[in-house]
Amino acid sequence: MPLTLASLVQHSALKLSVRAGESRLDTPVRWAHVSELADPVPYMEGGELLLITAMKLDAEDPEEMRRYVRRLAAAGVVGIGFAVGVNYDEIPAALVAAAREEDLPLLEVPRRTPFLAISKAVSAALAADQYRAVTAGFEAQRELTRAALSVDGPAELLTRLAAHVQGWAALYDASGQVVAAAPEWAARRAARLTPDVERLRERPAPASAVVGGSEDRVELQSLGTGRRARGALAVGTGAPLGTAERYAVHSAVALLTLTTERSRSLHDAESRLGAAVLRMLLDGEAGHAQAVAGDLYGGLLQAPFRLLVAEPALPGTAQPEGLARLADTVESAAARTGEAVLVVPEPGRLVVLAADGGAAVQAVTDHAEAQESRRGRDATGPEPDELVVGLSAPAGPAGAAGAFKQADQALAVARRRGRPLVEHEDLAAGSVLPLLADDAVRAFAEGTLRALREHDATGRGDLVASLQAWLSRHGQWDAAAADLGVHRHTLRYRMRRVEEILGRSLDDPDVRMELWLALKASPTHP
Repeated sequence: MPLTLASLVQHSALKLSVRAGESRLDTPVRWAHVSELADPVPYMEGGELLLITAMKLDAEDPEEMRRYVRRLAAAGVVGIGFAVGVNYDEIPAALVAAAREEDLPLLEVPRRTPFLAISKAVSAALAADQYRAVTAGFEAQRELTRAALSVDGPAELLTRLAAHVQGWAALYDASGQVVAAAPEWAARRAARLTPDVERLRERPAPASAVVGGSEDRVELQSLGTGRRARGALAVGTGAPLGTAERYAVHSAVALLTLTTERSRSLHDAESRLGAAVLRMLLDGEAGHAQAVAGDLYGGLLQAPFRLLVAEPALPGTAQPEGLARLADTVESAAARTGEAVLVVPEPGRLVVLAADGGAAVQAVTDHAEAQESRRGRDATGPEPDELVVGLSAPAGPAGAAGAFKQADQALAVARRRGRPLVEHEDLAAGSVLPLLADDAVRAFAEGTLRALREHDATGRGDLVASLQAWLSRHGQWDAAAADLGVHRHTLRYRMRRVEEILGRSLDDPDVRMELWLALKASPTHP
């Protein structure tokens, strides 16, 4: 229990009496300080009981006392102790009136009570309070350690921590999602702080922040010993944490960090196993892959899965943080639903094997939509931290190599189109024409048709339009001539000129195909 002015007044040996500020005696006292300066404010930190004899003050001047008391109150001084029988036989009325006007506690110190006795009483009380806090902190540490080692682990630890701080506590995973909270109602409160947790994750660990509004005060602490946070702890209370409560929070952070790092070591081992399983699948050794995967990934390989490949949107940039965040997002989404997922980081890319229709695939889709939404319509290109993702069609173990090729193809299309995610199924089910919106294809089209356009620019005939009409009518002279409004002999002449200018025969089906695609890909194509 913190030392207050009321505690000092009730101290039988000090014989203090209250002359003003009776309603504020419950204010905590941080220290007792003696100063006879006319303006001691520059030497105050706030929370002090100021002890004076008014040796250098005109304590009977009402205006001077108003200014003096007003400065002390503004500096955070919690009260004045005035020694009577030294310079004044009693506290001057001007000082009493000024203290009452500011509602600043004014204590009368009898002559037989030295200031040293008050300072010792304050020091002893503060030391006792600190001892109680440290003792309570050590007890909380033991209790939280037992909770962390229990069957429920982090969940039980949060329950004990919430009780210690008389508030609530929540644990976030590496993606910023709530994985446990105590009491249960706190999960909804903690979920509203996800944006604050995400901002905390952007800072190197360890990091902390204080957030919240009118309902509570929330301290956020990152978890992990590496540069990137592995999770976060939120502690919500109605007031700032005391010494004992802060000991409890620090103990919880240490225990959860230890748990997180141990889990990370296991995760790294699983990742190495997952990389081996993926390599076997891609090498066509499905049976061996399933045997090695065992219970860890075996269930994932029994049902249709999808392969996805993610890379930085800007070629030549490593962006390990962006890929790591996506890996955290995928793994956290899978963990929340209890589904298995295989995440394999590779130099400059991320490969994921996840259940078709599962939470991990949905998390990637949501990540891509959020990225596209952040970029907006006016963006001129991808930001440095953006990713592109290619997603395969559903497959089984025997079709893993083909699914990987599909994901790679979809990734290439996503990069060309400037899209954050492309599914291979969309390419297979749609038209080939959207694939022509590529700079290389457009350059091919312009080069192929340049000579014909230059000919038309001289006014000697409309060869490009005639070629397009003839190809669209599959070489039917009468129908194409009718579309153009010319005689079929005129159209025949124009097609001979096309062959002469291009040096290629329209009887060749490959030539007709290339010309048709060039017309479709041409920037001036209607």
